[in-house]
Amino acid sequence: MKCIKNRKRLLKPIQKKYRDTLILTGILILFFGVGITALVLLRRSSQLDMTSAYSVKEEMYGTHGAEISTQKADSFASSYAVSSGNMSLEGVAISDTTKAGLFDLDHGSVMFAQNIHEKSYPASITKIMTAILAFKHGNMDDIVTIPAEALNQESGSTEIGFQEGDQVTLDELLHGLLIYSGNDAAVAIAQHIGGSVDQFVEMMNQEALELGATNTHFANPSGLQDENHYTTVYDIYLMLQEAMTYPHFLEIAQLSSYNLTCNRGEQEVTFHLDATDQYLTRQVTAPKNVTVLGGKTGTTSDAGSCLALLSQNAYGEPYISIVLHAANKTNLYTYMNQLLSAINQ
Repeated sequence: MKCIKNRKRLLKPIQKKYRDTLILTGILILFFGVGITALVLLRRSSQLDMTSAYSVKEEMYGTHGAEISTQKADSFASSYAVSSGNMSLEGVAISDTTKAGLFDLDHGSVMFAQNIHEKSYPASITKIMTAILAFKHGNMDDIVTIPAEALNQESGSTEIGFQEGDQVTLDELLHGLLIYSGNDAAVAIAQHIGGSVDQFVEMMNQEALELGATNTHFANPSGLQDENHYTTVYDIYLMLQEAMTYPHFLEIAQLSSYNLTCNRGEQEVTFHLDATDQYLTRQVTAPKNVTVLGGKTGTTSDAGSCLALLSQNAYGEPYISIVLHAANKTNLYTYMNQLLSAINQ
């Protein structure tokens, strides 16, 4: 017993010395590890053309709190890409009057840029911002009463077919907004979220500034033609990145069709809605090994044919591609396929 007690006394200083050595070693490892990490990050930041880090994945699973049920977009993670001028890309030849951009989200880089900071009419791509504010300030199970102001907005306006007084959930309205591009849905959402269309438009412009979309000004929630309603390819890229942080946006944006229901008095009314995106309806085929996750179309006589897309290549790497002011839909999808063909090179 005496030998054991003496052994314990001898071990105490040895254990203390060993413990001190471990602590010192840990401090050195931490110091050099931080230094090496800083050097790697500094070197990487010098190679990429981007602004301050902004993780889309962190926003998806952090700020807005829910997982994406489809799991198709769980690789979206990037920093905002920056480009001050045009950037060409082999195999991409787009009309000089068209604005277009291709953005690699994983690397925070611009792969193609043509007039991406020039102001352009966005048509119904505007509805990306309308949706952002609905997700940000509304509840999907809110009951919205369709106002008279939402109906018969102008000749040729795309509308779902609501009547004044119809009652529909905000979730159903968002499906009508993003899939079918209903202008009546846009106005109903605006009045519900903003209290009035004018107040909602103020919210849209404030949100644009907060996102850094400084070349954008909205005049309505739908994208109907107005000289004071404009944006740029780059600003749409910023807005689409923000929309991606709401999992339900991606769930809706990839649907090829939807049956929307509302209550009209004691009667339930159903509207069958087909997507306006011809990739989703299979009228146009994307290049091999490209998966189109969805996005938003827009068309008016002044805006031309427009499309903003979220896509993944064969390796699941995410991209945003945007074309504004194409002369017609044939040109629009031809240009878009040129951009999409580049994401697997």
